[in-house]
Amino acid sequence: MAEAHAKHHDYHLVNPSPWPLIGSISAFLMAAGFVVWWKGMTIAGTQSGGFIFGAGIIGVLFTMFSWWNDVINEANSGEFHSRVVQLHHRYGMMLFIASEVMFFVAWFWAYFDAALYPNDPMQYARVESLGGVWPPKGIQTFDPWHLPLLNTLILLTSGTTVTWAHHALLEGDRKGVKVGLWLTILLGLIFSCVQVIEYSHAGFGFTGNIYGATFFMATGFHGAHVFIGTIFLIVCLLRTYRGDFTPTQHLGFEFAAWYWHFVDVVWLFLFAAIYVWGYGGPVATGGH
Repeated sequence: MAEAHAKHHDYHLVNPSPWPLIGSISAFLMAAGFVVWWKGMTIAGTQSGGFIFGAGIIGVLFTMFSWWNDVINEANSGEFHSRVVQLHHRYGMMLFIASEVMFFVAWFWAYFDAALYPNDPMQYARVESLGGVWPPKGIQTFDPWHLPLLNTLILLTSGTTVTWAHHALLEGDRKGVKVGLWLTILLGLIFSCVQVIEYSHAGFGFTGNIYGATFFMATGFHGAHVFIGTIFLIVCLLRTYRGDFTPTQHLGFEFAAWYWHFVDVVWLFLFAAIYVWGYGGPVATGGH
């Protein structure tokens, strides 16, 4: 009987799992609850959108924790994640990062559509609001050589520390892995704090002008990725203390490093395009 169920291939056929169903229901509750809550709608005469939204978030977080814990256990077993399975996981992560790239392409497209054609005769409403120049008249843009430059240096430094941690892991230096991850996490948190400070001094809002909308969508979306990446690295740090990673078995760490480098590269494009190229001086009375 045991011989009949023996594994004679390099693939991993997963066992039936409740998490896809539970995660889907939770995501639906979260989305529907958010809409009901945001619109102030009532269900059976009560404003329960916030409770539905909260229940959905709890369900999604529980699903994430439980499902990923199952994956970690599968990886630690030493049986399921063969070289073929690891290769396919890498393909999946590459495709995920590619999909994230397309998200940012949309934000850059929106920004440059307005920035390169501020006096498009086919869009009279835009011409009137932008004054025919970019940045729009009256918009006080951020000086790229102050907080934005500081954040650029912080993020680039974090890219070197996570690479240090990765190489330390490959060499079996667990202390180096921990120090590198601690430094990377600290730098990620500092980046987020500096961005919050920067936003608090913005001379424009999210609504009412295309510059603010495109600026906050692009940089805010990136800030959300930094926050998610920091959580990703914290999980890797906890797993390092637990002894999960080895020089030959550390896909979770490798993917966290890939994600963090992706965040670094996107920020360089944001810094160059939005902060440096889009800089209009202390008060923009004319632009590109």
